[in-house]
Amino acid sequence: MILTKAQYDEIAQCLVSVPPTRQSLRKLKQRFPSQSQATLLSIFSQEYQKHIKRTHAKHHTSEAIESYYQRYLNGVGRNGAAPVLLDLANEVDYAPSLMARIILERFLQEHEETPPSKSVINSMLRDPSQIPDGVLANQVYQCIVNDCCYGPLVDCIKHAIGHEHEVLLRDLLLEKSLSFLDEDQLRAKGYDKTPDFILQVPVDLGRA
Repeated sequence: MILTKAQYDEIAQCLVSVPPTRQSLRKLKQRFPSQSQATLLSIFSQEYQKHIKRTHAKHHTSEAIESYYQRYLNGVGRNGAAPVLLDLANEVDYAPSLMARIILERFLQEHEETPPSKSVINSMLRDPSQIPDGVLANQVYQCIVNDCCYGPLVDCIKHAIGHEHEVLLRDLLLEKSLSFLDEDQLRAKGYDKTPDFILQVPVDLGRA
């Protein structure tokens, strides 16, 4: 099914007031039942990432970070089981996984003797059980699993899809008996840039 520009614009406009959660994606599917889940997710991701890039800086000022952290502490102080961090992210219109990173970094700065490294932060986001605070670990987990556009879960899905497409492309090239070099072979030859495959002899795949 071909998506017209008018249809794309209608979906994009609907996304203006929709937070980046899987629940929102289901509502989007109900609103546009003729569109596939993959199409809606692709548009959802593109439009939201544009929005995040435009507004990223305002969420990382010292004032904003301190405000978010205090609101988080107040919220879990009242009810640690409530989705405080996820609700905060949706309220200020910021990706839940990115909000989780802000709060986790701020928490570790307060409770650790040395500033946390990027690798430590990334490891804790991939596995919240490493976070030395059970309540925060649960809050971060809720953000990760409810974020359709950012975070380690989304990164894993993208990596799996990329690998699947790479396998399909390799099979197509082998099926058509085309000579090619893969990434490992290109690295061994000293190439700086390594696409998934490079044809050794250019061909017209439409005629191959």
